[in-house]
Amino acid sequence: MPPEQILLPLVLTAVFDPPTRDWLETLRRTHFPPERNQVPAHLTLFHALPGSESSEIQRELEAECMACDRCAASFLSWRFTGHGVAREVASPSLFELRSRLAERWKDRLTLQDRKPWRPHVTVQNKVPPDEARALYVQLSGAKDPVHATVSGLILWRYLGGPWEMLRSFAFESHTSGPDGFGQPIGQAGRATSGRNRH
Repeated sequence: MPPEQILLPLVLTAVFDPPTRDWLETLRRTHFPPERNQVPAHLTLFHALPGSESSEIQRELEAECMACDRCAASFLSWRFTGHGVAREVASPSLFELRSRLAERWKDRLTLQDRKPWRPHVTVQNKVPPDEARALYVQLSGAKDPVHATVSGLILWRYLGGPWEMLRSFAFESHTSGPDGFGQPIGQAGRATSGRNRH
């Protein structure tokens, strides 16, 4: 890895069960501007952890996640963001995990990651307000899934555009399978973001 990449920030996201991931990804691919939609649908726990401490962060995540069970999540209301739409998410167990990590990493966190956490999944962004409001009204009246399972976390490196998957962490012992857990991957695990980490 080039030395300059070591300093690039890390992004930590949650892993939903496959049907939920497919549903959210379909929404994002349908409604996100194509030229900007280069990152999979995701729920972000931390936006910018220090890349220089990647090894230590991975060890801490491994230990923490090995002690966690898969946790339930509920989808709440849709949120109109002004230029997009996001679905709010509630998961007490995931919230507790995130709080423990935030306390442990308090000296590592950026101002953004120190703010109160409002878990959500963005399915549209960077569009005119009228377009976003129309989608908000449409989705608010739809019968969508309301329950999901969070089965682990994924740590990514933000490359100033692309995201590169560094490692996934399961919430319970199981081998790589439908949930997508396995060994770190390289180019095949990249997603580009166009400088938008939301």
